[in-house]
Order: sequence, then structure tokens, then C-alpha cells
Amino acid sequence: MAVLELNEENFESTVLDNDFVIVDFWAPWCGPCRAFAPTFEAAAEKHPDIVFAKVNTEVEQGIAASFQIRSIPTLMIFREKVIIYSEAGSLPASGLDDLIAKVRELDMAAVHQEIAEEQAKADKT
Repeated sequence: MAVLELNEENFESTVLDNDFVIVDFWAPWCGPCRAFAPTFEAAAEKHPDIVFAKVNTEVEQGIAASFQIRSIPTLMIFREKVIIYSEAGSLPASGLDDLIAKVRELDMAAVHQEIAEEQAKADKT
């Protein structure tokens, strides 16, 4: 599956309409970003059931600002509209594969329950 380019028009719908989305925040001038790109693209080919997408932080400064992206590359993973992972820095292929496997194993019903409980606590204060 091809890697999507996300922008202001399609970012929200991509995250809302897909259960598993991995976003690479990058910039053309960033050496580590360019070095990570082939690893990211290879993972996209290996996992066609996952949406792999990129946000060019130079062009899409509003998206980068809304997620408080301070360094790049930053990898962000959404499962069922929830940010499960957000870390700056590139990963080797084996590290990315391990991360994807761990995120796949998450019990999302339990994650949603935990979020609901935290929200309920926050609403009481």
C-alpha cells in the first residue's frame, strides 16, 4: 500500500475512518527523516491492513503545531481514533516491526474503558 500524504483536508478523516494509522511527521531538510523513509515505506508494503501516512511539517505547520511536534522525525500511532504512541526519533526496521506487533496486540476495549474512566474522574473534579 502506498504511503499517504496528509494535509489539513484529509488528516482528520484518515484518522477517523481507519482503525490503525501510523503517521510519520517529517521535513525534506531533515537527514534522519530521509534516512527513515525507506524503512517506513517498506513497513507500509509489509502491513497493507494499516494506513501509513506522512505529514510534511514544513508545509502542514498547523497539524504539526496541534500535535506539539517539536522534533522530527516523530512517529505517531492511532488505533481506533486513540493516540497509542508518539515518539520522536527514527526506528530501525526491526524496532518498527516490534512496535507494530505490540500495538496490534493491544486490547482496545480495555484502552477505551480506561479512557472513559479517566474522563469520568476528570468530569467529577
